[in-house]
Amino acid sequence: MPQPLCLHGLLDWSWPLQYSCSMHVGSIMELLLTPESDLGYMVTHISLNTDGSSLLLVGSHNLNIMYVHERISEDGDTIICRTAPIASQILPSDSDGIKVLQASWHPFSNNHFAVLTSDAVFRLFDLSSDLEQPEQGFYLQPIVPGKCQNASAICPVGFSYGSDHLWDRFSVFILFSDGSIFVLCPVVPFGSDYSKKHIQEIYEDVNAFGLKSSNPNVVTNSHLAIAWLEATFPDLLHQSTDTSFLMSKAHAYAPLDDSLTLQGPLCTVCEESNESESKSSSCEGKAVGFMYSSAGKDSVLVTAWGSGLLQVDALADEIQPRWNIGVPSRLNVDSHGQINNVAMICDSNSQDPLALRSHRPSSTGSNVKSNIEAVWMGHSPPLLRLAIVDLALPKTPNDNSLSLFADPLVPERFYCAHGGGLDMVTLHFLPFSYPEMSSTPPSVHPVLTTGNSETSSPFLSGFVTIADAYGHVQLAGITCLGECFVVEMKGWKEPAPLQLDLESKIVKDVEPPATGMISKELIAGPDPPILPSSSSLKSLTPDSIEGKSTLHHYIKVFHEYYVEYGHKVFIELKEHADYLKTEMEDKQKRLEAVKKSLISVEAKDGDINKRIDRAFKVYELLEKRIDSFKMLPAANKKPLTQAEQEFKSQLDRFADVELDALRSSIAALSARMKRFAQQSTGSAASTGMVPWQAQRAGRSHISESQMSLLKSSLEKLSLLNEENSLKLRLIDHELKNQER
Repeated sequence: MPQPLCLHGLLDWSWPLQYSCSMHVGSIMELLLTPESDLGYMVTHISLNTDGSSLLLVGSHNLNIMYVHERISEDGDTIICRTAPIASQILPSDSDGIKVLQASWHPFSNNHFAVLTSDAVFRLFDLSSDLEQPEQGFYLQPIVPGKCQNASAICPVGFSYGSDHLWDRFSVFILFSDGSIFVLCPVVPFGSDYSKKHIQEIYEDVNAFGLKSSNPNVVTNSHLAIAWLEATFPDLLHQSTDTSFLMSKAHAYAPLDDSLTLQGPLCTVCEESNESESKSSSCEGKAVGFMYSSAGKDSVLVTAWGSGLLQVDALADEIQPRWNIGVPSRLNVDSHGQINNVAMICDSNSQDPLALRSHRPSSTGSNVKSNIEAVWMGHSPPLLRLAIVDLALPKTPNDNSLSLFADPLVPERFYCAHGGGLDMVTLHFLPFSYPEMSSTPPSVHPVLTTGNSETSSPFLSGFVTIADAYGHVQLAGITCLGECFVVEMKGWKEPAPLQLDLESKIVKDVEPPATGMISKELIAGPDPPILPSSSSLKSLTPDSIEGKSTLHHYIKVFHEYYVEYGHKVFIELKEHADYLKTEMEDKQKRLEAVKKSLISVEAKDGDINKRIDRAFKVYELLEKRIDSFKMLPAANKKPLTQAEQEFKSQLDRFADVELDALRSSIAALSARMKRFAQQSTGSAASTGMVPWQAQRAGRSHISESQMSLLKSSLEKLSLLNEENSLKLRLIDHELKNQER
């Protein structure tokens, strides 16, 4: 059986690949995607980009890309696709060199993906230009206070992209083995598309708060951020009223004399009263998993430790871009002056974390301006510890393998896969989104259990979360045995655990109640257009040219807003009607099944009553038998007295030791007597004497004293035999009494 793999966007097997067109378990249509040549290595992870055109094939030391739509040949359901190696000059062909730790597509580009390798280098590749050399390379050199000041002291584990929240969308969070979290900002793929509205919001924020500060450091950092924004997104300098272009394309840019700073390690801040508690709650072991999630106004970072703990933190301040002044970048420019490749060494500031450790959250009456200036001072953002979740995994010699997956619909929810199954963790307290829930800890609910929690290896070879159009989430996974399962999460209700027996291959699913959902945007209504002030309208008359133009303009605006909203309502209600029809049919089938079950129960009710009556009669009979057993002699047996117990111990000693010794002595004496009798008979026959003559002749050789001694010995032996016989009779009698 081929080895199952993990795929973002769909689930799949090892070669040949199975591109499943349906997620239902049962009969499904399958397309077998096969590379044009043998890869020569074991694929451990596969990832599909957002438009489904390219498939990334990741091994422990190799990378390949499969172009799904570039098909070389087709034979029925088997399709051979064009496949090309990636970074073959950087990654060695053997298994002794650089190791691929993680490879993932960039969320804002279909052609860019990043690779984190064991040599602490973060590389960003562009499939549309070059497959061998990275478009951007960042050589990470972290410095952790109190540890050896080199990059070999700690090694990277994984990374996570930021989401749609100010500068987070330009950030990359990198986790190291000791749990340290570092940030690279800004990192933008050349040619990627971003929302012009969000870029404008960031640009206005820097101009409003950074340039007007009295602190020179704040002004310097603000100038660098503005220069980067204007060079990367030139549309900011050409403001237009045309709203048809909602996206802005990132241009290739990198400063010549500066390079990015590896911000971190991000330190945890706490109140002074909780300082000791924060130190005692530190996690032990090695960091094995990492995840970023943007929930409302908060940026949440989750770190998984090999000891079975989940460390949940939130950014206490905003991420801001930082550069190392005077550390030049290495640029590769073509003949037209366009940047092809960028490489830079990213050092961390050793003084920054020490300054942040003394940081304390500001009081309620603190000055807002001072907090804004602190953001632009160039310090790394601190972390606010939300919770430490203990999954209660068994202690193993090696660290447990944990994998984290974000929920695509509910940002406060994520999933953790481990050797014991799959758990769902929901965050109730977020410092900026839900501050009133500060006393509510995270809730952990088992979604799937295997009953094999003693192992440290994961039971899932692949797992993915899929969101549908009805507001539901489907969890699809592949077990180590090569079996695929699908769990549907409907609404906000917590699911019942799915029991999965890996040995018997039986899955018991408890289906939660289905709930139809309409998007919150439609319930909230259309966004009202921006209306002009009443003073500007009073100066216009309906008959004038300006008045007619203004009236026509706002009629057009209102038409666009509300017609678009009505179209969305029509489309969703049309789909929702089909959904409700399906749900009603399902409920009707379940109702008919319940009615049949009730009829069957009523038919069996009489038989059940008869069985209950028969059980009562058997119970009464057993009670009578118990009463009769109580009348037996053995039931009234009294305990032995002290003297009886001593006599019993003597009997036990005789039975164990002296009786065996006596039997062995008797057997030895009998053998000696037989041998003596044979010798006497033989000597008499040789001399021609009768036995009584031989005895008489032999008496002359034995003295009287010896004869008397022999007689006394025989008498003692006979007495001893009689005593032993008496004891044997007593022992037999006592044994018979005990048996009774």
